[in-house]
Order: sequence, then structure tokens, then C-alpha cells
Amino acid sequence: MDQSVKGHSIGFEKPDYQQAWEMVLGDLRAEMSRALYETWVQPLRPVGYQNKTFTVGAYNTYGRAWVEERLSARITRLLEGMYGEPVKFNVVVSNGFYRPGDRAGEGVTPSKKAVPQDINARVSEVKPDPLSLDEIDAREVIEETGGGNTASIRSRKVMLQRAYGSERAKLIQPERGMFVTGYFFNNWLPLLGHSAFTIIMAARSMCYWNPMTGELRNVVETEMGEIAERAAVSVRTVKDVLNAELVQRYFLRYRVRRVMTSNGVRTAGISLQVRMDDPLTPLDQVKTGLMEEEEWYLPEFSGEKE
Repeated sequence: MDQSVKGHSIGFEKPDYQQAWEMVLGDLRAEMSRALYETWVQPLRPVGYQNKTFTVGAYNTYGRAWVEERLSARITRLLEGMYGEPVKFNVVVSNGFYRPGDRAGEGVTPSKKAVPQDINARVSEVKPDPLSLDEIDAREVIEETGGGNTASIRSRKVMLQRAYGSERAKLIQPERGMFVTGYFFNNWLPLLGHSAFTIIMAARSMCYWNPMTGELRNVVETEMGEIAERAAVSVRTVKDVLNAELVQRYFLRYRVRRVMTSNGVRTAGISLQVRMDDPLTPLDQVKTGLMEEEEWYLPEFSGEKE
């Protein structure tokens, strides 16, 4: 009986890299909290399995480092169980080959241009050319086993290296610029004032919006002190701005979180909802007849001012 079981196990068909990754995701999804899974694991994309090396693409260096430090050993064990042989788990930064509608586990072709989807980044960002330095790194993984126009790719990489590959660029991260419309700058800044303008931008930096895919995460748990630090203003200024009529009507809504303690009820920060797209100014609404919705926010944010 034991011999027949062993003989059967030797002849099993190994999964392809996409099937294997789906199985890995199934195990990790059951083992991790939903927040951690969706933030760090779901954005990963399988690249391939060659020479006993299983490669996945992470969106940025932060995602790669997090997965390598916390999940590499676990994922390696899962893959070795599936393939029945020692496996090296490799994570590359490959933010250039995401497309709208891609799901974790689907095959992704690095050489095709794409619109990035970032779950780790918190704001809608202006990305470099889709054929980015990070994508080229992923393509070179494939070329090691399948050829390709290496000379042209190396030339491309040199150009991108000059723009994004220096130690200075690693700190500045020019590919992670915040998107600001000219309309917001030219039409809303004079109405809001510099403090409100800066606080709105600081609040938006804590959220995420991808207008290409519609993905939106614009409710955050924070504190006025954190917003003040990001905007380089005082907490008093943050409170005044959050209670300003124009800001509440069109951009930011908040509610105070309170908890019961042994000493009574105390404040535990705020819940903040942030409008990520730019509304028309009141004057432009009248001129064009395109009226903005009065309540763009969730019902729980319709309470009184503090």
C-alpha cells in the first residue's frame, strides 16, 4: 500500500507558476488578516518559475522588502511542497506591468505597457514611462532564460537609471509625485487660502485614488496632530480648517472618535473622509449650470461641527 502511494506521488503533475501562485494565495489569505493580505500580498504578480526559482513582482521596494522579510520563508515552504523540490523564492520590483482589471494570480506580460495599481501607495501618483527601470529588472529575469533584445534593454535601463536610479532619487522618489490639477491650484487656492490648501493636500496624501480603475480609499483614522505635522501647520489651524464651511462642503469631513475608559469618555482621534477629485467652485457651478452634489460624503460624516 505504501509503495503504491509513493509511486503515485512521484508521477503527479506539477502546477504551472500561475496555478501555484493561486494556491499560495489561498493559504496566505487564510493565515493573514484581511488588511495585511490586501495591502502586501494581493498586489504581487507571478512572473514565472524557471531553474527552480519562483519569481513574483512587487509594486515597489517597500512591498518587496516587506514580503521578503516576513513571508519569504513561508512562501518558499509552500512552493517546495507543491513542486516537490527545493525552490528559491525571488521578489523583483515590477511596477511597470500592472493593467486595470488584473487580479492576483493572473498571468501578466511584463513587456506590455500598463497602468499601475498601487495598494501600498496612499495617493494617486504620477508614474514614469510604463517601461520603467523596475519593469526592465523583471524583463531581465525572463531574458536570462529566454533571450530578447538585451542591447536595447540595457540602453533603456541606462537612461532610466540616470533619472531614477541614484541614491538621491531613492530618497526623493520622483516617480511617486502627487497629482494636482491646474484647476485646483488656480481656482480653489484663492478661495481656500494657503493653510486649507495645504491641509487638503496633506489629507489626500493619506488616501488612495486611481481614476483609471475607480479604486478609492478615502476614509482614514487619524489625529489632528498627524495632519498638522504633514501640513506643517498648528493643530489649531487644522481644527479651524476642518470646520470651515467651504472645506466641509466640498473637501473634508470628519467625526471625532470617542472611547469609554475607566475615567470616562475620552477622545481617540478622528475619522476623516477626503474628497479626492476636484469639485467646481461655486462661481463656476453658477456659470456652467453644473451643480455639485451637496452630500458627497458618507452619512456618518454629516454630523455637527466640533
